[in-house]
Amino acid sequence: MLGRWAVSKESGLRVQRPWGTNRTGAAAALVLLTVATSALAGCSGSGPSPHNRASTGQSAGARAGARSGTPGPTSPTQNATNVAERAAEAIQGAAAGPTAAQLAALRTEAPVIARLSTQQMAGQRVIYSYNGLSAPAGLLALIRHGEVGGVIFFTFNISSEAQIRSVIAQMNAANASPQNPAREYPLLLMTDQEGGEVRRMPWAGPYQSEAQIGLAASPASAAATAGTQAAVGLRSVGLNVNLAPVLDVYRQAGDFDDQFQRSYSMNPRVVAQAGGSLITSQQGGEVAATAKHFPGLGAASASEDTDIQPVTVNLSARTLRAVDELPYKAAIKAGVKLVMLSWATYPALDPRLPAGMSPTIIRHELRGRVGFQDVTITDALGAGALRVYGSLQNKTMLAARAGMDALMCTATKPLPGWKCLAGLEDGYRDGALPKTAFEAALAQLLQLRAGLPS
Repeated sequence: MLGRWAVSKESGLRVQRPWGTNRTGAAAALVLLTVATSALAGCSGSGPSPHNRASTGQSAGARAGARSGTPGPTSPTQNATNVAERAAEAIQGAAAGPTAAQLAALRTEAPVIARLSTQQMAGQRVIYSYNGLSAPAGLLALIRHGEVGGVIFFTFNISSEAQIRSVIAQMNAANASPQNPAREYPLLLMTDQEGGEVRRMPWAGPYQSEAQIGLAASPASAAATAGTQAAVGLRSVGLNVNLAPVLDVYRQAGDFDDQFQRSYSMNPRVVAQAGGSLITSQQGGEVAATAKHFPGLGAASASEDTDIQPVTVNLSARTLRAVDELPYKAAIKAGVKLVMLSWATYPALDPRLPAGMSPTIIRHELRGRVGFQDVTITDALGAGALRVYGSLQNKTMLAARAGMDALMCTATKPLPGWKCLAGLEDGYRDGALPKTAFEAALAQLLQLRAGLPS
């Protein structure tokens, strides 16, 4: 729910637990997962320095065997691996498999992926965040080394057009380093430029909020103008992804979306029309659009904020599909490049897991029923709604295992990107993240990046 951070507010949420009737078993599985991850870190020498994790403590043959699936002698690492796999399955069930589009991407991108270390493969799926107005030296070093897939920028990273343009130029130069095996792929450089109150760059459009666009005589025309404004403003400083539009269908005046004018309408057809129009015009200006927050946060009350703690959206499957998911079909028809999933729980679709951690919602609802075949991206992995899932490493691994392609390593403040990288790297090594699905998701992400300007 990244966009609302542009506005501060007080919140008095009620506590809701995502585990439902299986909370005890799932919590026990999470403990096992944490133990297994710690054991693997001990075996591999993982630690705060990303470059220290390049050594796994295994022979070259053992590493090759781990990647190919060739069995070897039982070891403490393998025992921990078995525990990690079982624990992840106890929490989520079967991991999401690769889509046909991802497998096709993997066939094309396999030569590039073969040049990447496990650490680099993991890093290429992570969206980093940072504090301040200057690009941190450590982040630039990671970019040069091929361990960064993208960066998200907030208001505390931006003071002027010239300043942010200079920072982005530094990042692009680092990404072009000969040390980076993925240097031909532009970074995903993104922000929340939704319009109205939620604009990271206050000098740029969209100048109208989604609510204002939805009330226009022609919402589609007003949204097309907004999309062009967003693209012009973002491209002027070098950004190539916008975490917009919000496709939530709000229910009551002043509720979660409406209080910041982040929803086009209470009418799903108006939301679909405006959202599709903005996506078309914005992507025509070489800025990838992100439809959010699937399957929809329009029914959330003013105080229900997943950035702070768990939220449950108690709508029937029929209502979710007829109202909240309807705008996503228009977004897909418009060619939207990314979809962000909500961290709320939807009992009618999955009674235990938040949408962005649910293989059922991602694989069957978004991919299967709605038909989205492109890149998925998480909301902030440091969200309060995910507190029960343990460490940032665990949260990142579980989101990837559910079918999330790009992992947003941030919260209401920046988070250490190496922890998200470690969650993916360890999950890939220990089998909790199936290797073909992991590499296929990366391949599709690389193909998205290949089509964007740097």
